[in-house]
Amino acid sequence: MKRVGILSSGGDAPGMNAAIRSVVRSSIFNNIEVEGIYYGYQGLIDGHIESLHIGSVGDIIQKGGTILYSSRSEEFKTDEGQEKAIQQLQKKDIEGLIVIGGDGSFKGAQKLTEKGVPCIGIPGTIDNDIPCTDFTIGFDTALNTVINAVDKIRDTATSHERIYVIEVMGRDAGDLALWAGVAAGAESILIPEYPPNMNEVIEKVKRGHQRGKRHSIILVAEGVGSAVDYADQIKHELNVETRVTVLGHTQRGGSPTAYDRVLAGRLGAFAVDLLMNGEKGRMVGIEQNRLVHHDINDALNLKNKFSKDLYNLSNQLSI
Repeated sequence: MKRVGILSSGGDAPGMNAAIRSVVRSSIFNNIEVEGIYYGYQGLIDGHIESLHIGSVGDIIQKGGTILYSSRSEEFKTDEGQEKAIQQLQKKDIEGLIVIGGDGSFKGAQKLTEKGVPCIGIPGTIDNDIPCTDFTIGFDTALNTVINAVDKIRDTATSHERIYVIEVMGRDAGDLALWAGVAAGAESILIPEYPPNMNEVIEKVKRGHQRGKRHSIILVAEGVGSAVDYADQIKHELNVETRVTVLGHTQRGGSPTAYDRVLAGRLGAFAVDLLMNGEKGRMVGIEQNRLVHHDINDALNLKNKFSKDLYNLSNQLSI
């Protein structure tokens, strides 16, 4: 293989730049040229493609977001759009494609692989909702962003003796809320994997008040509903002052943590190795700190992993 392409698609995640850097430098180390595709699959259709060199990825390892930018493309979902994309790859003599993103990005890689373009997917999303890998690029950074925010909110919750309901991202997965809740000592964690029992949440707040506790932190994953609605219910039941914080897109930004930088470096280089060895239609991941690769169809069809043990621990520690 003499030339590969790389693109990032869907929502950005801290560490994507570190993955781009790894792919570019690992490829060049192995005498493979790299073409950067800007603006995701729509950019591929439109031909926004430029050669990347060692200097192109200098001083980006610490930056959040993605230097290749990202967008969503309705056109690429059509056969006509996919054929336009393939024509652009052929025009640039790109023999393989590395895609950084979540399940939507992987669906695009799957379609191109089926049409003869070898593709490798690198999981990059703060939601940590991709099967076949313990962690996705960006999750650890977003997790630390949430923890930092919750720690600050707890300070003011303590001062004013209030209940704070904090909504975090994660789409249909509760990993971000669960891990942040355990790390920040939240009193209750509401996640899609376990339908919330508001009677238990309210009883837990009551028990806290009875032993002198005057504030509570309740984390809500966006996939389980609105923090505003839950806060209103708590206020109505307990007649206590509640406040809502929706952390929103602050969770996607910021300099990636050391873990995300190293993970991105490992996965990027591994993706290049797979293309060099003739693999296609695969996704790279990490399981028990070991690099693995799976059929990209598994990432799209298998149920996302979820730590029931961690959820049980959260309930045990928040009595």
